[in-house]
Amino acid sequence: MAKGGGGGLIWATAEDLARNRPVVLSLYRQILRALNSPELPLGHAARLAKKAECRAIFLFGAEERLLHNIRDLIDAARHTLGLLKRGRLP
Repeated sequence: MAKGGGGGLIWATAEDLARNRPVVLSLYRQILRALNSPELPLGHAARLAKKAECRAIFLFGAEERLLHNIRDLIDAARHTLGLLKRGRLP
């Protein structure tokens, strides 16, 4: 882990990113699968829109390099997955 210049922020190293990659990919796939659940009150177009929103969030998240932000994004994805598995929309 490397420290940033002025603010004392901790940046992710290549090793940190490689360690998080399987977790992030798994969460991404699980969320996309959960969006297909018939328990969710979504029509076809709304379901496709939610999947596109999920892809965009993960794409922007892939650019993140601060460790605490990466952890927050993973926690948010786990929370979202929990809601989807209970049949609720985040």
